[in-house]
Amino acid sequence: MNTQTTTQVPIPWHFNSNKVGKVWRVPYQERAAEAEIWSKQHNIKPASLDKTRICLLLIDVQNTFCIPEFELFVGGKSGNAAVDDNVRLCEFIYHNLAVITKIVPTLDTHTATQIFHPIFWVNAAGEHPTPAATSITPADIEQGIWKVNPAVADTVTNGNYESLEKHTYHYVKQLSQDGKYPLTVWPYHSMLGGIGHALVSSVEEAIFFHGIARQTQTQFEIKGENPLTENYSILRPEVLEDFEQRPLAQKNTRLIKQLLEYDAVIIGGQAKSHCVAWTIDDLLTEIKQVDATLAKKIYLLEDSTSPVVVPGVVDYTEQADAAFKRFAEAGMRIVKSSGNIASFF
Repeated sequence: MNTQTTTQVPIPWHFNSNKVGKVWRVPYQERAAEAEIWSKQHNIKPASLDKTRICLLLIDVQNTFCIPEFELFVGGKSGNAAVDDNVRLCEFIYHNLAVITKIVPTLDTHTATQIFHPIFWVNAAGEHPTPAATSITPADIEQGIWKVNPAVADTVTNGNYESLEKHTYHYVKQLSQDGKYPLTVWPYHSMLGGIGHALVSSVEEAIFFHGIARQTQTQFEIKGENPLTENYSILRPEVLEDFEQRPLAQKNTRLIKQLLEYDAVIIGGQAKSHCVAWTIDDLLTEIKQVDATLAKKIYLLEDSTSPVVVPGVVDYTEQADAAFKRFAEAGMRIVKSSGNIASFF
């Protein structure tokens, strides 16, 4: 490990835990100046000098999932889970500023007309499904409960409605065959160009501060733009081929290779039951194909991620916990954000 790991860096004066659940503008120039002074005061070296290379992979720490009153706020059991998770996450970044080599935030990125949004589907009366409360199964399509909205074919498949119908039926069947969650119709969220798409301000500030202090580039990873498949995981979409077995989307082989080259990968973000769990699951699949022992260098920040819970509608706590148990059994380490990274090893 790097010599810097033995001592935590203090949390800078600007961090205010009471602002983590709010949206505000990061004063970049001020933070940049402060970060350069901070790095000198605490002997923080450029990331390029790290002998042990540590990646912090942050899944979808965006307003849409992490700010109360936004579209898909992950309240968890407590009702305020994502905010509490991000307080701990910010503190973790600041405390371990000197040893986190690279921060890789993922950005769930959507437009209105996508297979998991209400506009995509209609019933016999021409009504769209109720978001978050509707899952669409092969039986639903077979029985005519839900069908593709004919109007969306113009922009999605250049007017080929028959092809679009065949794809969607293939898609929901493939999800079932692969052991994935059924197709959930979500509220419009993570909309490209919108406020919900942005990183949580306090987390963005911490990431920016890290980049300046360690003189390294933050690596943003986009996912979810394909209108014909969900993309919970940053490493691959839910379905890779269309109904004619033609490539629909591709795995993020560049990022997979990059992650496996780090000495340690630490993962947090939202939601534990969905985008976090499927990302880890896909990473584990890749690891098993290369060398199963590589799982031991993956660390899961259990107190910086929470499951989707919609009171009275759905509760994915059990599924999320079962997934993390399976990851631990495969050799991954379940850790807390408290303490410094040296304690992980």
